[in-house]
Amino acid sequence: MTTRALITINGIVQGVGFRPFVHQRARLHGIKGWVLNSREGVRVEAEGQATDVERFVEDLRTQPPVLALIESVAVSYAEPLGYQDFGIRKSDASPTEEALCFISPDVATCQDCLREVFDPRDRRYHYPFTNCTNCGPRFTIIEATPYDRDKTTMAPFGMCEECRREYEDIEDRRYHAQPNACWQCGPQVSLEVGGRTVPGEEALAEAKRLLAEGGVVAVKGLGGFHLACDAGNEAAVRRLRRRKGREEKPLAIMCGSLEQVRELCEVSEAEERLLTDPRRPITLVPKRAGCPAAEAVAPNNPYLGVLLPYTPLHALLFDGAPYRALVMTSGNLSEEPLVHTNAEARRLLAPMADGLLLHNRQVHARCDDSVARVMAGRPSLLRRSRGYAPFPIRLGEPGPTILACGAELKNTFCLVQQGYAFLSQHIGDLKNAEAVAYYEEEIEHFQQLFRAEPEIIAYDLHPQYLSTQYAAAHPCRHKVAVQHHHAHIASCMVENGLRGPVIGVSFDGLGLGADGSIWGGEFLVADLLDFRRVGHLRYVPMPGGDAAVREPWRMALAFVREALGDEYWQAWPREGPPSQEARQVVVQMMQRGFNSPLTSSCGRLFDAVAALIGLRREVSFEGQAAFELEMCALPGVQGQYEYGLSKEEGNETTLVVDTRPIIRGVVEDLRAGVAVGEIAARFHNTVIDFILETVSRIAQRSGLQEVALSGGCFQNQLLVSGLLRGLTQQGLKPYIHHLVPPNDGGLSLGQAAVGLARWKQGTTGFRFQVSGFRTANG
Repeated sequence: MTTRALITINGIVQGVGFRPFVHQRARLHGIKGWVLNSREGVRVEAEGQATDVERFVEDLRTQPPVLALIESVAVSYAEPLGYQDFGIRKSDASPTEEALCFISPDVATCQDCLREVFDPRDRRYHYPFTNCTNCGPRFTIIEATPYDRDKTTMAPFGMCEECRREYEDIEDRRYHAQPNACWQCGPQVSLEVGGRTVPGEEALAEAKRLLAEGGVVAVKGLGGFHLACDAGNEAAVRRLRRRKGREEKPLAIMCGSLEQVRELCEVSEAEERLLTDPRRPITLVPKRAGCPAAEAVAPNNPYLGVLLPYTPLHALLFDGAPYRALVMTSGNLSEEPLVHTNAEARRLLAPMADGLLLHNRQVHARCDDSVARVMAGRPSLLRRSRGYAPFPIRLGEPGPTILACGAELKNTFCLVQQGYAFLSQHIGDLKNAEAVAYYEEEIEHFQQLFRAEPEIIAYDLHPQYLSTQYAAAHPCRHKVAVQHHHAHIASCMVENGLRGPVIGVSFDGLGLGADGSIWGGEFLVADLLDFRRVGHLRYVPMPGGDAAVREPWRMALAFVREALGDEYWQAWPREGPPSQEARQVVVQMMQRGFNSPLTSSCGRLFDAVAALIGLRREVSFEGQAAFELEMCALPGVQGQYEYGLSKEEGNETTLVVDTRPIIRGVVEDLRAGVAVGEIAARFHNTVIDFILETVSRIAQRSGLQEVALSGGCFQNQLLVSGLLRGLTQQGLKPYIHHLVPPNDGGLSLGQAAVGLARWKQGTTGFRFQVSGFRTANG
């Protein structure tokens, strides 16, 4: 019996070769009809014998292209129309009420394309923009949907006769590959150096010569520019740092092959899988003894951030080159957005670079590299951007359109449509006008791509965050203020499919608390709707506010003063900064309660210990002191420090971890000449132990078993591995992040989830109103 199936496939199904796949399957099963892209996904009409149509639909569900992600396949049936063939029709750009758009992230060049790039007999030999339906640019070139060449930055490049033949040949892997191009018809590369422009292959050869001779080259990639130099050349790396204004923060490096990575680093199987993943994140890998990379690449750091080439252009820079690795750091001025246009590069990067390796394909959505680390045997994202954004995360059943504005540091925003959360690429720190302009530009871009006008705005409580100020100025009527640490726990819950309530451990640098203090060492009982604070670290003053983040010695002084009282001056190390006069000024600030907000932050506790033992009294980037404390901890140390755990005064339901005994123990070890690495290890053991004990008491009292760990402190591998082991031994069920970062880069997902839960509950309000900050004198 002949039948006609009306099929709509939703998910990552545009830009991944789905229509050619449908065409090929239709021919295999003798199906007539058509397939097209629409704003609601891929639509198919399939006519044939009922059993053939059934097998055809099953293939669509179970054997999609490698880059596709199917969220739903809707099938209905109608009377046959007598189709005589099967074809790919022109895309339908007319939206429907149910329209939901999914955009594919950019994907690293596949092995088939790389073989062509390095085959002298192939017409794409050394062509830097070779791609097919299985690889290449997607998100960064899409201007509008549905995904067709005329709606991408490839529109100006008309295909030559040979590329057109591939594009129309159902047997070719470039069948309907929208960015398809070659030397004759596609984008071209050039090098601007010394007042002249060098074209094509000569540009690549000249760029390699510059790099080999110690020069700095600005390289235009998929989502913007990198600044590159020979990672083995100490002088070149220091020169790049000086020009970029990046003092100590580690620089990412790119190696031409996995074998070259192994020359520099010890690579585990899990790290190898992450390095070679088609999303190609920067992966943190431990250095090999005698690592030949320049010390200036990652000073005082036993890890390197390494990635493999993800475009033909990158691969060609290593072809026959004498260097084994290149620094590939973001092409921008410190704290400013990634440079993504040729005009910007000439204005902003030319003073930093000895040459500009450009191309004439526009980057529509700038997108920095993602960063990942293997945690507990699985990948954990520290920065979610190229290769991952805007891959969706499912929140649940459909609801209103929500814009979650994110935090101020490591900002991402999140747009929710029909129960799917689309996180933006990494925006960065919203500290200046350029970053805010980029933030607003990308929000507008997402709203256009997904055809979404927010019905609810979710945002952080902190009134000084520029993301909060954006929310306040937004015309949307319904707004949800979400406490920072509740958002962290909600993000961990959502990506692990938890509805709650759970025990949430939210440890980070800072976030405005519901009581007006700076929180950051929080134990919560939370679901997606609300939370109760059931524990926290003891409050200490944070002298100078943000200055205490940049100068951890201030936090060391605050913790030591709290722990030892008037004897604090005897405990302070006599050598090194700061001066006695500077210390006295800070003490007076705390005594008067001037610009000294109270904080329960575990991140600031890490800073204090790092400063106290002489590791890092000032920092040049966020999290530096805590990271160095983790890195110097000696393995195998079993001891720990004492701490207090008691009920909060006047509140029988809240536990307080007293950190004063910890600081006294550290001071005693310093006086006794205990090695810094041993002190760091004991400190980590102590933090793990007081989290385990506090969670155990909460679990006994509440009956809850699921424990969500979130916040920037859980980028620390020692903490995570120790807690996963300890919580499991207690019979509890711990959960950590894998889909979004545990730091503030994942916060917008949690804000969105809370916003959706409150909408379902019928309220968009927040029960706490915060007008100021609590200080030592109230």
